[in-house]
Amino acid sequence: MLTARTSLGIVFFPAYDWAISPTHPEREERLLYTQDQFREEGLFDISGISEHRPLRAKDEDILRTHFCFPGLEAVCTESHRISAGGALQAARLVMEHETERAFALVRPPGHHAMKVVHGNRGFCNINIEAVMVAWLRQRYGLRRVAIVDTDCHHGDGTQDLFWHDPDTLFISLHQDGRTLYPGTGFPFEDGGPKARGRTVNIPLPPLTGDTGYLKVIQEAVLPILADFQPELLINSAGQDNHYSDPITNMNFSAQGYAQLTALLQPDIAVLEGGYAIRDALPYVNLGLALALAGCDFSAVREPDFRSGRFQESRNVMLAIDYLCEQARQTYFHPEPQDCQRENGFFIRERRIYYDTDGITEMQREELKDCGECSAYRIVRSACRQNGPCLGVEIFADACPRCESEALTFFHQKKGDFKSAQLMDHKNQVWQYGH
Repeated sequence: MLTARTSLGIVFFPAYDWAISPTHPEREERLLYTQDQFREEGLFDISGISEHRPLRAKDEDILRTHFCFPGLEAVCTESHRISAGGALQAARLVMEHETERAFALVRPPGHHAMKVVHGNRGFCNINIEAVMVAWLRQRYGLRRVAIVDTDCHHGDGTQDLFWHDPDTLFISLHQDGRTLYPGTGFPFEDGGPKARGRTVNIPLPPLTGDTGYLKVIQEAVLPILADFQPELLINSAGQDNHYSDPITNMNFSAQGYAQLTALLQPDIAVLEGGYAIRDALPYVNLGLALALAGCDFSAVREPDFRSGRFQESRNVMLAIDYLCEQARQTYFHPEPQDCQRENGFFIRERRIYYDTDGITEMQREELKDCGECSAYRIVRSACRQNGPCLGVEIFADACPRCESEALTFFHQKKGDFKSAQLMDHKNQVWQYGH
């Protein structure tokens, strides 16, 4: 009988009752074929690999992470709660030492969901990794976390959620945003004014394959992680970088993904994208699970795989060499950038498009610059569907003066907005104003 060198808990949730449309690439079959492959290959016959049910994320689990407008129920279905709960279960398994590693095979995905949520963008409503990180910190006191996002699309939602957080390192490997949705994720996007260098973007050229991806892991990601020394390492394990994926332009293979996982050694992997439902996902997920468990994955192959078929060109590899150096520079030697400032606040003004729901959001974020604490932020957001909305977030280490300022502002101004939400990490209060 085979035995896993590293015990692994696998959490399944295919979300039978949720779909954007019956034929949309993000549908329940994404996980059903993987489930069948695991059974056929006898994955759960390996001693040390176990299957687990997801938890259900509560209101406060989501509201400590997102401003949901016009309200939580408008943007969060039961399937989103259980998908996030699958990530929470994976975290619980690892933190309570039931398993050494965990893999949340869940949907809907989440890494395009930003701090403010008006609807679905990039197939995502709720950022399940961010919900998990906030839950870990609240429940277990965890602070220093690293997230490595290997989805083919830039994890712009995760980047946004941790933009101002120096305790979270976010590294995203993705297809160059000049060639793929969401059109972001460039090296100059390196973190907010108090977290410079904690966001590291590596926009890979189209047609990058196994050699290029593994070079980036070895020469850029691993040295950065070794310096940051996270308490927990999370892999946003999107698989739409596969050579057969219908909506991307990369050449990664199941074998390459297994090798990447073996190099990265994440504590928790959470499924994100991946839309080659029959040709890729069952094999990539099998390779990833075996690698997480420390088992031999050398026999994992797609039926049409041919060695050497997708060797990168010299120009692609030269570009990757440059990107590795740029990533190390971003993290180890971040350069101060000019930030818009007004009356003691750092300002960000943005236009955000929700491609799935056709929503255009105009947003202004104001981050208080306090020399004594992380302070608070004010988010003014508006779209045609929901009108003007207000979000006020008080950080856990807010000094008494900043706490008082933020609460006073919220209670004085909430009536001026169609929707208003308070996110008070210091006092563990999550409420809507009227």
